[in-house]
Amino acid sequence: MSVEYTNKLHAGADFPNIEAKLLNGDIKKLSVPENGLDWKMVIVYRGQHCPLCTRYLNQLENAKSLLAQTGVDLIAVSGDSKKQLESHMERLDVSFPIAYGLTTEQMEELGLYISAPRSPEETDHPFAEPGLFVVNSEGKVHVADISNNPFIRPELQSLINGLGWIRNPDNNYPIRGTLSKQCL
Repeated sequence: MSVEYTNKLHAGADFPNIEAKLLNGDIKKLSVPENGLDWKMVIVYRGQHCPLCTRYLNQLENAKSLLAQTGVDLIAVSGDSKKQLESHMERLDVSFPIAYGLTTEQMEELGLYISAPRSPEETDHPFAEPGLFVVNSEGKVHVADISNNPFIRPELQSLINGLGWIRNPDNNYPIRGTLSKQCL
């Protein structure tokens, strides 16, 4: 194990131009909202081997319409293979797009923590630990949450309430966490 600092995707930065494939063969640019919405939530999950990810993705399905009411579209992605995602779909009850094949280079670009499998039974590739990004209509990272393990994830109702508050123009709420060291 090495101890070093990782790059992280800064609040207010342009979300990287990352594309990933869906099971139907479509290629999606992760940050581009669809369905008439103008913001996008990108969920990075560990993969089909993670029962907490399965539960969280299924919870997101219940939150999808509330997110849409705040103007936020939704996509999830992992480093799993197509075959692994196909297997995982048997345990998922979701209607939002889920992409596969996120590369380690893309995980690094997003500033995610990356883990090696604990055993061949867990999975067969390095995988990203959970990450959540909300990209605003200008393509900027408005909200970011990354974790180094599967046990810490934003509580969905609080997140949706917060997004509603952020998006209310009366609150004039800027992107937070943008003060650089040079400004201190």
